[in-house]
Amino acid sequence: MAKELTPREENYSQWYNDLVIKADLAENSAVRGCMVIKPYGYAIWEKMQSILDGMFKKTGHSNAYFPLFIPKSFFSKEAAHVEGFAKECAVVTHYRLKIDENSNEIVVDETAKLEEELIIRPTSETIIWNTYKNWIQSYRDLPILVNQWVNVVRWEMRTRFFLRTTEFLWQEGHTAHATEVEALEETRKMVNLYADFAENHMAMPVIKGRKTESERFAGALDTYAIEALMQDGKALQSGTSHFLGQNFARAFDVQFTSKEGNLEYVWATSWGVSTRLMGALIMAHSDNNGLVLPPKLAPLQVVIVPIYKNQEDFARISEAAGKIKADLEKSGLSVKYDDRDTHKPGWKFSEYEMKGVPVRIAIGPRDIENNTVEVARRDTLEKKIVARDMLNDIVIGLMDEIQQNIFRKSLDLRRDNTHMVDDWDEFREIMDKKPGFVLAHWDGTAETELKIKEETKATIRCIPFDAEVEKGKCIYTGKPSEKRVLFAIAY
Repeated sequence: MAKELTPREENYSQWYNDLVIKADLAENSAVRGCMVIKPYGYAIWEKMQSILDGMFKKTGHSNAYFPLFIPKSFFSKEAAHVEGFAKECAVVTHYRLKIDENSNEIVVDETAKLEEELIIRPTSETIIWNTYKNWIQSYRDLPILVNQWVNVVRWEMRTRFFLRTTEFLWQEGHTAHATEVEALEETRKMVNLYADFAENHMAMPVIKGRKTESERFAGALDTYAIEALMQDGKALQSGTSHFLGQNFARAFDVQFTSKEGNLEYVWATSWGVSTRLMGALIMAHSDNNGLVLPPKLAPLQVVIVPIYKNQEDFARISEAAGKIKADLEKSGLSVKYDDRDTHKPGWKFSEYEMKGVPVRIAIGPRDIENNTVEVARRDTLEKKIVARDMLNDIVIGLMDEIQQNIFRKSLDLRRDNTHMVDDWDEFREIMDKKPGFVLAHWDGTAETELKIKEETKATIRCIPFDAEVEKGKCIYTGKPSEKRVLFAIAY
């Protein structure tokens, strides 16, 4: 199966597309720009969803659901917001079909035009803040800490599995607060939560920081983000948290009576991650043999493959495998015994390597006699013979070891591809090759930011939170700068 993958070093983009298909994660649908997420791919997303949902609830958030359709007039109430999303909106204009009498074709019933067009949700700030107006009258009603797991539609011309599709899945948190301080604290808390998830569950190191004004979310006063480096040297924005100030509260007239009896506008945040994380997971860790999944997100953590020549051997192996499976499952691991007789062991080995299963156990007649099994780990492809009475402890230990090893490998990749640059020619040279992250000075103007992007395709991914004050000169204009920002070519 691995031979069917385009080598990663030969064509990274094709390797990625091949891997999505061969690992059975997703496929193109009949709807242009949309994909079908297949059961194995969706199982990974479900694990992400479950872990994140638990993290949200531990921080006091509750789930709700708001409509897919948003009246067009709602968008016109927040000018920056509508300008940011206008070109991506799908619009519903009619509500009925009919059979054309002449052609016998199904057509839109021109008499069923909506009084007001509806926008299919590209994001939910407007519909939610229109709703919050009914929920909030007093400081006693605050804070509101709500999240929803939904699909959204943003009309895309160039699509790519998981990274950019017309319809995608995500969660979007929308919170309301009595004070600016509380809202800013929420904004920072959630970007930190995303970073925790990325590093400790996805095994993907990220850089946290603030977006420049030109890169902010439409309608936000400030946007925080986590940025990850993929194996081809490009950056992927993997989560964002937005401080919305009072913009949406003013647009939808959401006010509350404070403790002092004053009428004040509510402070807002929104934050989200999407199925783009699936793309990040694939590109950050996988190799020419297929997926490499961190154990914490692998739908299947251990697979047991029998090797036999006759039914007598198969019966003995199946009995032993059943006990191994039960013991590992008692330890909290997800385990499959693949006893299909339609495929040979070698084919199964390739299949589970392609799907990124962290640990594979092979057991044959000789293992039954010696009370051993063969254990293979997906991240390094190393194999070793293990005594049955030691197997549980070894496999449980491997889960942590593989998780940490995958993270270390990604961290090493980022370290080796992060450059401190002060010379414009060197900057351009790096961006022309395998780019990576570049920390360089910038004069703080949108004009310079745009010129750098036009000349090199590199954008300012963020102003890192941990960036120290360091006086220098802008990489492009030579004007004074107070600190370095993070540049990269991004997906």
